[in-house]
Amino acid sequence: MSNTNALIIFTRNPELGKGKRRLAATVGDQAAFDIYKFLLSHTREITKSVNAQPQVWYSEQLYRDDDWDNEIYQKHVQQGEDLGVRMQHAFDTAFKTHDKVVIIGSDMYDLTTQDLDKAFELLDSHDAVMGPAVDGGYYLLGFNKQVPANVFSNKEWGTETVQAQTLKDLKNLNYTLLEPRNDVDFYEDIKDVPAFQPFLKHINA
Repeated sequence: MSNTNALIIFTRNPELGKGKRRLAATVGDQAAFDIYKFLLSHTREITKSVNAQPQVWYSEQLYRDDDWDNEIYQKHVQQGEDLGVRMQHAFDTAFKTHDKVVIIGSDMYDLTTQDLDKAFELLDSHDAVMGPAVDGGYYLLGFNKQVPANVFSNKEWGTETVQAQTLKDLKNLNYTLLEPRNDVDFYEDIKDVPAFQPFLKHINA
């Protein structure tokens, strides 16, 4: 099925002791690993029927036979030294075959299929759309036709400055914002969320 929309999903190859380091500092490596696999499952659930061609971009290596259905997801490996270069490459690749491209990570429990479809609909009347994260980053970023210059360069990735810096780069565009959402980086992000309680029994006991 041809679709003018492409959804880029950036994911880290799940590996015990890697990824979610800030969360692991409190909950431990095994719990952080299990939580990340849970978040990956949630991401699959909300993206498998999105009105777009979903693409999984792995951090290290492509897994042909894993839980991401080959019939649904196109699969790629991220290219580049830092996150900005990797995102720019993914957008450039997607724009070769699609008109509207949106990127998300795979650690957003507070995100729905409807949110994703809304982002693509907003790109019918806007140049860009951003989903601002509560921590000062963003959980979603999308463009119509092309990526403006510098959006993925000169950023301190993983800091609270990314959102403000990116909005400066968008100031000459007709952009719109989704509702602020919280991604999962720290224990405080999940400690009161019922879905995560099974992973935190060893802490709350």
